[in-house]
Amino acid sequence: MQDDLKPIEWLGSSKEDLRDFPPVARQRAGYQLELIQDGEDPADWRPMESVGQGVREIRIKCKDGAFRVFYVVNRPEAVYVLHAFRKTTEKTEKRDIDLAKDRLKSLD
Repeated sequence: MQDDLKPIEWLGSSKEDLRDFPPVARQRAGYQLELIQDGEDPADWRPMESVGQGVREIRIKCKDGAFRVFYVVNRPEAVYVLHAFRKTTEKTEKRDIDLAKDRLKSLD
C-alpha cells in the first residue's frame, strides 16, 4: 500500500450505512476500499452502468449475508462512496440504484 492513498468522500449516509454492516462485512468492505484508494481493483466488483458511468459495485459475501458498496472510480481527486447496503434480493433493488444515481448527480 502506498502512503499517498486517494481520500474517500462519503456521500449521504453511506459512511453510517457501512458502519452498520456486521463486523466481518464492515472489515471486508474497508479492506476493499483501501485497495481502491491505492489504485487497485477490489477482489469482487462489477460495473454499475445502471447507476452511471464510472460507478462500480463492491460485492461482499459472508455468513451474515450479501452487502454492496457503490463507488465512483473516474474522479482523480477522491474515491466517492455513493451507497452501502445489505442486499436482500437477487437483483439490486430500484430504490438502491435510484439513491446512488441521486448522489452521483450531486457531484456535478
